[in-house]
Amino acid sequence: METTWNNKVLSDVLGADEGVALRVKQVVLVLVGIVVLAVAAKIKVPMWPVPITMGTFAVLTIGAAYGARLGLVTILGYMIIGALGFDVFAGSSAEAYGLSYMMGGTGGYLVGYVLATLALGALAQRGWDRSVVWMALAMLIGTVLIYVPGLLWLGQLYGWDKPILAWGLTPFLIGDALKLALAALVLPGVWALVGRARG
Repeated sequence: METTWNNKVLSDVLGADEGVALRVKQVVLVLVGIVVLAVAAKIKVPMWPVPITMGTFAVLTIGAAYGARLGLVTILGYMIIGALGFDVFAGSSAEAYGLSYMMGGTGGYLVGYVLATLALGALAQRGWDRSVVWMALAMLIGTVLIYVPGLLWLGQLYGWDKPILAWGLTPFLIGDALKLALAALVLPGVWALVGRARG
């Protein structure tokens, strides 16, 4: 793995790195991240057997680009805005929003978003985001961390006698594989550009 700028993620090496300017940068990154998460959640790309939503791609990419701490602040800010009733989740709407929506079938996946953000941030701080292979593995780990609490919550909510995997896993695997491949190319590609710019 590439180890230049050890323990740093993309947000650390772009822009200010100390003082008030650093704090301003962090605030801006959190706000931009929340907007990106909200917009990505509403993007649906036609795909078989179900459309691809870009929310998980945004969650995992922001986690890797921001690192564990800033990523956590961003994803929690996103959750708080959603809990207040703003239409920021993939399936939320004027009729289904806020805490009642978050406690429904999507609740476990939202918990998974937080876990995945932390994991991707921690792995990126170890340089996993600078290699296509390692980034793909990090994305796979993050995806598993989203699905495990999501499926457990569905089973608890609706009963294990229901087709939980058919509801909450198998229809999304093709789309998730494509998103995984895209993220595995994007982050290392940006690092390569940063390296050339600083070289």
